[in-house]
Amino acid sequence: MASARVSVLTKDSIVSTARSFHWNRQMPKWTVIVEGRELPARPLVLEAAGVPPNDPTNSHQAVALLTDRGFEVRYQGKTIQNEGHTQALPPVITEEYISGLRGCCKGEDSLVEALTRERRNER
Repeated sequence: MASARVSVLTKDSIVSTARSFHWNRQMPKWTVIVEGRELPARPLVLEAAGVPPNDPTNSHQAVALLTDRGFEVRYQGKTIQNEGHTQALPPVITEEYISGLRGCCKGEDSLVEALTRERRNER
């Protein structure tokens, strides 16, 4: 779990930090594009949150936060699609939906009939 200070970061605070962020080391595998600059994802997040480098927030948590805030994230230079972070909407449960579920358990081709036939054949 990301630390509390990291979890509450806003997009504006990350962009603000990125403007003055300097990285002189080799670029890590996970990077983020902020205002056209490619920056290291985790170090940028930690700097924006004002926490030390030994903070328990890992790279995957930093990447998830950046993706949720709408940034383009890259892994080894390749853009990562946001597919894994989409949330499925819960189904709308209506009478029609419930009766459809009931219907799949009735009739000749239903699961109930198939189970009943199977048990009769076993005897």
